[in-house]
Amino acid sequence: MLKPGSAEGQPHAGTGRFISGVVEGFYGRPWTMEQRTELFEREQKWGLNTYLYAPKDDYKHRMYWRELYSAEEADQLIALISAAKQHDVEFIYAVSPGLDITFSNPKEVAALKRKLDQVKEFGCRSFSLLFDDIETEMCPADKQTFSSFAHAQVAITNEVYQHLKEPETFLFCPTDYCASFCTPNVSQSSYLHTVGEKLLPGIDILWTGPKVVSHKISVESIEEVSSVLKRAPVIWDNIHANDYDPQRLFLGPYKDRPTELIPKLKGVLTNPNCEFYPNYVAIHTLATWCRSPVDGGPRDVEMGEEEQDPYYSPQKALTLALTDWLQEFMSKEQPGGTCRPTACLKKESSDEEPMQTDMGEAAYVPGPGENPLYTAEPLTLDDLKLLSDLFYLPYEHGTTARTMLQELDWLKNNSQAAAVETDKTAEWCARAQQFDDLCDGVVQMFNRLSNAPNRSILYDLYNYICDIKSGVGLARAYVKTLGGQGRPSAHVMNSDPEPWGFRGGLSGEFQRMLPGHGNRDLFRHPPMTVVYSIRPYCPEDKMEVQRIFREMQRAAEMAQPPLVSDSLSEGEISPSPQCALVLEDEIGVCGYALALVDAKPAAVKIQGAVSEKAFEEFPSLVAIQALPRVTDPSPAKRMIGQLLSSIKSSGSRGVFCELRQSDRRMFDFYSKLGSFKPIQVDGLPQNVLIMATSL
Repeated sequence: MLKPGSAEGQPHAGTGRFISGVVEGFYGRPWTMEQRTELFEREQKWGLNTYLYAPKDDYKHRMYWRELYSAEEADQLIALISAAKQHDVEFIYAVSPGLDITFSNPKEVAALKRKLDQVKEFGCRSFSLLFDDIETEMCPADKQTFSSFAHAQVAITNEVYQHLKEPETFLFCPTDYCASFCTPNVSQSSYLHTVGEKLLPGIDILWTGPKVVSHKISVESIEEVSSVLKRAPVIWDNIHANDYDPQRLFLGPYKDRPTELIPKLKGVLTNPNCEFYPNYVAIHTLATWCRSPVDGGPRDVEMGEEEQDPYYSPQKALTLALTDWLQEFMSKEQPGGTCRPTACLKKESSDEEPMQTDMGEAAYVPGPGENPLYTAEPLTLDDLKLLSDLFYLPYEHGTTARTMLQELDWLKNNSQAAAVETDKTAEWCARAQQFDDLCDGVVQMFNRLSNAPNRSILYDLYNYICDIKSGVGLARAYVKTLGGQGRPSAHVMNSDPEPWGFRGGLSGEFQRMLPGHGNRDLFRHPPMTVVYSIRPYCPEDKMEVQRIFREMQRAAEMAQPPLVSDSLSEGEISPSPQCALVLEDEIGVCGYALALVDAKPAAVKIQGAVSEKAFEEFPSLVAIQALPRVTDPSPAKRMIGQLLSSIKSSGSRGVFCELRQSDRRMFDFYSKLGSFKPIQVDGLPQNVLIMATSL
């Protein structure tokens, strides 16, 4: 097994073995004892060495952590720990007391020690304390004893670790277990600094990466957190976890974690899908990643020139996993070698009646003109590649899935043009046929998968493949309707469809009512972008600038008194040279920015008495406006940025703008720029506000 090295200038990754394997740490139905034993067999076969027992819904692991195991439960755990040892897998028992523990109560600490002592009697030698997904507010008793939540956790963890005689493997999961949880960030997190400084050095720390479900984990991010924690972390990787959404399953490869990470980590544990059998790909590809020869040793697979990582190819690792998984699908035995009961039953007495009573009858043969017998073709590697594409990873769809979404989007958006433009009709029909072929491939994959001999795997997948088959069927029928190949499908076009014709239930309805719904879809329509141009003002623009000014005056119901900026916008005063810009979109002029480098003469002429002190510090005036159709604030910000640059080059020290208090829109605009601040100017009318900035 690959041994981690140490990075120069970084905390040492440790001298023990590189922890690699599986954490059963999801919310939902825990795996069975038989499935866990099967997992140990696979881990040994693939070179993984660790199993962390932490199922959230084992109530004696989390909710009722104080309760000891019954005799029956003890027998099961003893057998499980023994099975792990038989397969050279390190069994780590985890307990999660953070929901309700009082850290300062010695009885609580004693209860925790008693629980772990019991598991130690079962033969377990490795342990973990988890403080993830809990409230961070301490109770009054703990506040009197501990200066922070981190100090409380560290104190009890160190005490338990020493009570257990400092086992070789002891893992700690912090409450801030990813970068996005850290306040204000990883390097400045007082919580993480306390953990790093106070936690005994023999205790390893679990970390999920930048997020709870991390898209990518970079070397730089691990170096940063290692520096704060004063040790290399063990990654608890949720890339394949699906307990947060019952409609998702992840069958893509372990990826977006460069093999350069391996020497900088103490280990990696994957917390995969809740369903046991679909985790074949997740665990198999992690094993391939862990065997990556970062020390220059032999490779499992040859990398192509196109690979970003010279030691690991996600796609080739996926093909290896799917090739092995195909053999499991086609076996009439349970994955892992245990015979299915129906395949292993033996006749125990000659008096037993056979289940089938038609053994003597000849096989049915259909007659002329009758339907042929249904025969299922065997499952293929291409079927499993398609299955993986359809249920890939949290942040991306597989190649075929992306193609289907793109083609459906194109067919929908171009159906009307294809109906009237002859040159486009042929292209539309050809692409519609290609889309139909892709849909048919999904249906055929479903049929072959449904008839695979290994039913255990199928039953874990069945809800997901039924759902995707139905969704693809709806899209297929819709495209046929667009192409005029039959009447509209009732379950696609009808305003009162069957329940199976739409998705989401109550959860979907809540989401669709919220403003952010759809913005995290992996396939999104590109936003409609407007192209804006900023150009110098010319005399021909005067009427358009007046029109914009008057339109915005009416919209804001602005009244007297007159302002210098009004006269500038109305064209009664000409802007200074090189200090006037207009904003255009595809319709025409939609905004402007005008300036007077020396605004004092105009102010004296229009308003009479002026504040000499204010003009000394802020001699220049700007007037900016944009129509409501300019919903993106960035063009106006760029425009005023250019204008301020021109004013500064003219030698001005500062700029002010005049605002009526009723004009909240422009007040918000200047406020969000960050540089303009309200200033006090004597003699202003009651409803006029001056904002200014130094140059």
